[in-house]
Amino acid sequence: MPRATVARIDLDALKHNYRLAQAKAKAGTAQAMAVVKADGYGHGIRAVAQALADDAGKFAVACVEEALEIRAAGLSQSVVMLQGVHSREDVDLCRQQCFEPVLHNNLQLEWLAASRAPRYWLKVNTGMNRLGFRPEDLPAVMENLERVERRAELQGFVTHFACADDTASTMTQQQTRIFEQATGAWPSLMRSVGNSAAHFLPEQPLYDWSRPGIMLYGASPMIGKTGAELGLEPVMTLEAPLITTRVVRPGESIGYGSTWVADTETRMGMVAIGYGDGYPRHAGTGTPAAVRGQRIGLLGRVSMDMLAVDLTAVPEAQEGDMVELWGKTVSVDEVAGCAGTIGYELLTGVTARVPRDCR
Repeated sequence: MPRATVARIDLDALKHNYRLAQAKAKAGTAQAMAVVKADGYGHGIRAVAQALADDAGKFAVACVEEALEIRAAGLSQSVVMLQGVHSREDVDLCRQQCFEPVLHNNLQLEWLAASRAPRYWLKVNTGMNRLGFRPEDLPAVMENLERVERRAELQGFVTHFACADDTASTMTQQQTRIFEQATGAWPSLMRSVGNSAAHFLPEQPLYDWSRPGIMLYGASPMIGKTGAELGLEPVMTLEAPLITTRVVRPGESIGYGSTWVADTETRMGMVAIGYGDGYPRHAGTGTPAAVRGQRIGLLGRVSMDMLAVDLTAVPEAQEGDMVELWGKTVSVDEVAGCAGTIGYELLTGVTARVPRDCR
């Protein structure tokens, strides 16, 4: 019989979060494409896409492998590929499958010119300096697309914000201004700028298509705000069973490195999950978890397959009880903060040996 460790996926919460994103997008003039890259942020790309199929007009992924997963799920929506294409053959596949690559360099444009063109987007580098054409290069790019007769399939322009999660930063306003100036000569083409954080910035234009990602899964995209404070519902609840309980005496330690030593008699339990399952190894003593609806804390180091928790506050807890590592009682963002990382990493890092129970 397999161990009971599981990631429970609440598809109703997912739909709630998408509809919130869509409502914020529609408050302007935009529609929300659902970003389901990285296996639906660790939730299972097929289940996530199928759950959103009745609401989402487009999906967005990073690469062609993920786009093909959406087709394998039986869905026909357009799929925007945010990293573009990695070979000329991918251009032909995009046309056949109604994928919309976001092209960001001259090599990709050469592949486009040598192929039957799919619908596509152009990435504009407004200051993040990862991918995209510089604004001053855009007129020459557009002229070249006219010359090779690939302008008709162009859907519009995309950029990505570097600091939208930080309301104290002025960079988002700067990037927005640069983007408007760079693309203003082509008003008939669509524009897309809005990551999850941009949905929560007052007066931030989202143009034609926003791109909600982490907010769909209930984690906060904003510095200093929880998902719940933003109206989001957690989608993943990561649970594992207590497999033993014991009383640790004063002076005794727990786990590798003996990093936690009891100063009083302490009832503790071992939980069947560890960094081999994607739980963060750097989550130390005091990182919150929950059992029987009550919050408890970790003790000592996280091992590959197990971790220890303090059961002092829940004396009735026993072997077989399920421990919530994150979910509705303990947010993934809170655990991430204790581990020195972000909720994105935790959700996408849950490994394949943890089954997803989607319902």
